[in-house]
Amino acid sequence: MSDVHHTGLRAGMRTTPAIIPLVVGLLAATAVPAGATASPGPGPRTPLTCRGAGVDPDARVRHRAEIVIDAPLRAVWTLQTDVEGWPSWQAPVTTAERLDPGPLRRGSAFRWTTPVPPNPTPATSLEITSTVEQLRHHACVRWTGPATGEGLHIDGVHVWTFAKTRGGVRVTTEETHTGPQVDADVPTATAILRQGLEGWLSDLKATAEARAHHQPR
Repeated sequence: MSDVHHTGLRAGMRTTPAIIPLVVGLLAATAVPAGATASPGPGPRTPLTCRGAGVDPDARVRHRAEIVIDAPLRAVWTLQTDVEGWPSWQAPVTTAERLDPGPLRRGSAFRWTTPVPPNPTPATSLEITSTVEQLRHHACVRWTGPATGEGLHIDGVHVWTFAKTRGGVRVTTEETHTGPQVDADVPTATAILRQGLEGWLSDLKATAEARAHHQPR
C-alpha cells in the first residue's frame, strides 16, 4: 500500500489469515492474475527506486512484480495517479480521497479504506493514509504510510515505475511491510502481499486496456 499496516493482530497471523489479504498492496485478488509476473528468485538485482529512493531495506516482508499494459503511457499514468478514481476499478478499495488539491505530486497525501471481514477479530474497515515522497511525471512514484484498523497496524513503502516498452508500458512495483503481525509470519505475509500486488497490476492492465480500446491514441 504502498502503505499498509496492521496493529494488533496477535502474534498469530496463522490464526487470522483472512484479515491481512485486504490490507496488502491494494489487496486485490487472491489468485495470481494472468499477465502479472513475480520478481526473480533470490539473488542480486537492481533495487526499484524513484528519484533514488526505494522500499525499506530492512523489511522482511517484500515483493516485486511487473506487467506489460497495451495502452499509452499517459493513460496508464493518469489511471494510476487518479487516486479518487481507484474505487471505480478496484473492488477492494471502498473509499479514496485526496487530502490536497491538484495533480499528484511530492508531498501529496491521500486516505483510502478497505473492509476487513469478520474472522477471529470483529469486522472492521482498514484506513490507509499515504504520502507521496518521490515522484517523476510519467516515470515513477513512491509513497509511504500506515494502515490502521481495529487491532491492526502495518507500515508500508510502495514504489511504482512506468516505462515505454514493446507492446505498451511496463509497470513494475515493489512494496515492503513492517509490523508485529506481518513479522510474526513472514512467509504468509509475503504470499498475501504478492497476491495483492499482482491483483492490483491485473486490474490496472484490464482497465487501462479497456479504456484505450475505446479512445483514439
